Amino acid sequence: MHVVMIGTGYVGLVSGTCFADFGHHVVCVDNNPEKIELLQNGEIPIYEPGLDLMVAKNVAAGRLLFTQDISAAVAKADVVFIAVGTPSRRGDGHADLQYVFAAVDEVADAMIKSTLVVTKSTVPVGTNRKIEVRLKERRPDLDIFVASNPEFLREGSAIEDFKRPDRIVVGAETTHAQKVMERLYRPLRLNKIPLMTTGLETAELIKYASNAFLATKISFINEMANLCEQVGANVQDVARGMGSDNRIGPKFLHAGPGYGGSCFPKDTLALVKTGRDHNAPITIVEQVVAVNEQRKMDMANKILHAAGGSLADKHVAILGVTFKPNTDDMRDAPSLVIIPQLQKWGAHVVAHDPEGMKEAAKVLSDVTWAEGPMEAVQNADILVLLTEWDMYRALHLDEVAQSMRGHIFVDLRNVYSREEVAEYGLSFTGVGIPHS
Repeated sequence: MHVVMIGTGYVGLVSGTCFADFGHHVVCVDNNPEKIELLQNGEIPIYEPGLDLMVAKNVAAGRLLFTQDISAAVAKADVVFIAVGTPSRRGDGHADLQYVFAAVDEVADAMIKSTLVVTKSTVPVGTNRKIEVRLKERRPDLDIFVASNPEFLREGSAIEDFKRPDRIVVGAETTHAQKVMERLYRPLRLNKIPLMTTGLETAELIKYASNAFLATKISFINEMANLCEQVGANVQDVARGMGSDNRIGPKFLHAGPGYGGSCFPKDTLALVKTGRDHNAPITIVEQVVAVNEQRKMDMANKILHAAGGSLADKHVAILGVTFKPNTDDMRDAPSLVIIPQLQKWGAHVVAHDPEGMKEAAKVLSDVTWAEGPMEAVQNADILVLLTEWDMYRALHLDEVAQSMRGHIFVDLRNVYSREEVAEYGLSFTGVGIPHS
């Protein structure tokens, strides 16, 4: 099939590349000339493990192209995906749909035949109806087909998630749309991956409900971690006991500094706004958002408390600044709140991240960036493990202790235990872990 992907951001680039790897002919379109030039030269503008090799393979095979020319791309398309950003709108937190509607208008003007237009961007309930109306008004000469196909990709595991998903959700209400989507995903259906066909509004809401529920699990276990610290319980054991129940499951029950990234923050806000607009407030999700915002400041205060109540002229080493491992994404990363707050209290911050320092330097000021974790730790009064990259899971604690000027180790991901760091004379502060 001939597939066009409008937008070469995280979702568009990963999805387009994976469709090409299935054997479809894919053209990825973007109006950013610098991004297209990078891709045409074989450079990947985002970090996602394995994506560079898959892009190169499919470009070499002639199945994957990158262009700014939307007209030429759409003219040959069997299906066009809208995969542009839907950031939170300033003021009310709702999804900003200006880029979606701009893309829809461009696609409508470029169509020369009836083509299925599929929304892969995360959009509020009712958006696909508006897209359908917009397309019909702009192109009354064509039969219009619209579908919703939300993505469920985890940054750092996106290729695996696309090729081995738990389910494929398709909002399609015409036979033509359903058949095109079934044909498109045929390689996955041969592997018995369930394809769930619903109405447009249902597909839109499945995406928001899924992300809000996962965010709820994160905020829930973080509040349990607070309680654990007060009563002398261990949140890791609490999470293990909860997660052993098949009705709950262990995923997203890891206490830490709160969620971030491109999905959970904006999707929870958008769902809250949708609930309010329809007089059906989702108070649980409203509290999840509030808990997560407070969580970041709570972690800064945890570091301050571990330092004895003062960070004036203290050197703080931060390991990891991206919102999670295996990505360079800094969107809503806890570090964006924690590091500036430490600096306000007088700390000098030296940080390291395997992939995120270039992006982080754009949004964090007055930070010294180290070439490696041991360079960051050198002469530090306090060590803070903020993002649990694999390379931080096996630190040589003897070298860490010898390199540091102080002895305070704050582990906001519970990678280490009090007992193992105590062997090297380091004092330990974890999350939801008994103080002694």
